[in-house]
Amino acid sequence: MSDMSFMEKLLGGVEVEWKPLGKVAKFLKGKSLPKKTIVVDGDNKCIHYGELFTHYPAIINEVTSRTYQSVDDSVLSQSNDVLMPTSDVTPNGLAVASCLLEDGVILGGDILIIRGNTIDGRFLSHYIRNNKNKIMQLVKGSTVYHIYAKDLAKIQIPIPCPDNVEKSLEIQAEIVRILDAFTELTAELTAELTARKKQYNHYRDQLLSFEEGEVEWKPLGEVCESISSGKNKDKSEAGEFPVYGSTGIIGRTDNNVYEVEQILVARVGANAGRVNIADGKYDVSDNTLILKIKENISLKYLYYYLVNLNLNRFTKGAGQPLLTGGQLKAMIIPVPLPEEQKRIVTILDKFDALANSISEGLPREIELRQQQYEYYRDLLLSFPKPDTAVAA
Repeated sequence: MSDMSFMEKLLGGVEVEWKPLGKVAKFLKGKSLPKKTIVVDGDNKCIHYGELFTHYPAIINEVTSRTYQSVDDSVLSQSNDVLMPTSDVTPNGLAVASCLLEDGVILGGDILIIRGNTIDGRFLSHYIRNNKNKIMQLVKGSTVYHIYAKDLAKIQIPIPCPDNVEKSLEIQAEIVRILDAFTELTAELTAELTARKKQYNHYRDQLLSFEEGEVEWKPLGEVCESISSGKNKDKSEAGEFPVYGSTGIIGRTDNNVYEVEQILVARVGANAGRVNIADGKYDVSDNTLILKIKENISLKYLYYYLVNLNLNRFTKGAGQPLLTGGQLKAMIIPVPLPEEQKRIVTILDKFDALANSISEGLPREIELRQQQYEYYRDLLLSFPKPDTAVAA
């Protein structure tokens, strides 16, 4: 089915009229809700404006915060309200909207409440989020950014079947239903991924924990032929070969210094202790340590063990954290027999591919579902539009 026939079938031949948001909804403001009044055992549910861009999605089914502030001195929600933050330290934080499906929730200051009977709040919330660039044009300020009701009131909103409120709300609800189906599937997959990662971490911890006398323990300096620092200082955006640094590939070069698979450990900065594997032809930056291992140790086993060890906790220095080659050499690590190393790697590789790989397993499935959601979101929120239907 083509995009046009899909939308035509959804609309059923009804007219779509574009109206200023101020014509189909009214605007209210929340009232002061100091953070000190938000407590776990508060009597009343509440939403602080900061939660709108840090916690809540397009549709709020459950309010998690509570306050001891009285409802008598507060602004309370009505189901179907659309909430937007009116100030933030970044303009991006103001291009969000959430539809609240609950009455009687205390709404804090710096929350703009959009309330209308002829528009489905869930539909409006999705529409605002899908038109982020248009909303961003209304943001004002420099150090602290603001968005105002008088400007949002001029935004043109598509209203299907404007002469029949019941039919209009029915079409809006169907659009929301389709979008919710995609977001629910993504949420289920994300929950499954979280569970798999916990399972992976559990097995990784078990497999890499050894009792006293169970295996031989050696200084990392004896397990490796050498632990040295990279030398590259000339990375650029161009070049035939990658340059590895603290976060993985950080640039390119025309000189390949290494052609063997090796473990790399970031030695300086916020990422100090981060572990990577480099292979192929490449060079290594001077802020990264290179571990050249001996033949009796599995590179992948040592990689998994060092990742699980969380080397960042061993760094020294506050302003510029540092992990030295000398520190690594002195670390005592377990060295199982080669066949046991191979068994551990085989198991962890399977979990790693499922939980972490972007090209296979659940992350790839989540990525595909998100792309599918964004495609249909753009399609379902793109109505026939006259040339004059732009923000004033």
